[in-house]
Amino acid sequence: MDSLRHLAAHLGLDLLAVCLLTFAIYYPRHRRRDLVPAYLALNVALFTVVAALAELGGSGGMALGFGMFGVLSIIRLRSDSVQHEEVAYYFTTLVLGLITGLPHLAFGLAAALSAVLLLVVYAADHPRLLARSRRTVVTLDTVHGDPAALRADLARRLGEPLHWTVMEVDYVRDLTVVDVRYREPEPGTRPVRTVLDETGTEAGTTAIRTGAPAWESV
Repeated sequence: MDSLRHLAAHLGLDLLAVCLLTFAIYYPRHRRRDLVPAYLALNVALFTVVAALAELGGSGGMALGFGMFGVLSIIRLRSDSVQHEEVAYYFTTLVLGLITGLPHLAFGLAAALSAVLLLVVYAADHPRLLARSRRTVVTLDTVHGDPAALRADLARRLGEPLHWTVMEVDYVRDLTVVDVRYREPEPGTRPVRTVLDETGTEAGTTAIRTGAPAWESV
């Protein structure tokens, strides 16, 4: 009877933790309903397997449980693309199922470790953290031989470029594919435009106020 109460308490902790992760943190921020059942099912499935193997006793059962966790952690969802932040949630659901499913782990310690995981995910994926930093892959309808010209083009289209990598150059179709990290302009401004000095050399960039004439800078 005590073992059943212990198992029920850990199961309740696991369900509470994964529901907070899925419905209070993940879904309000990313709005992908298709991954919600995947997170819940993987978490509860791993909890069930770990708890069942623990009842078998011995180190062999627990070793098999950790091995299964390792296998599950490298599964790729091939039906659709998964972003890196979604992989972080995916991995966290597995860790929560493993921690709460360990029968010899004290309930208080399991609750504390689960709370730490939730707090880290909540803070790391907070919308205000590096809110203006973005990454995208763009295809430009020109080929720039000068890195300064490429930077100016990216700044005009997106915002302030922080780092970029040229992935493909097509001289036949006159295309350039660039993987770029950039900082979005502040609200009320359009992407920065290049400022040239009297010799035609790039002298910097400036933001353009939304609604102002194209030649008016602030």
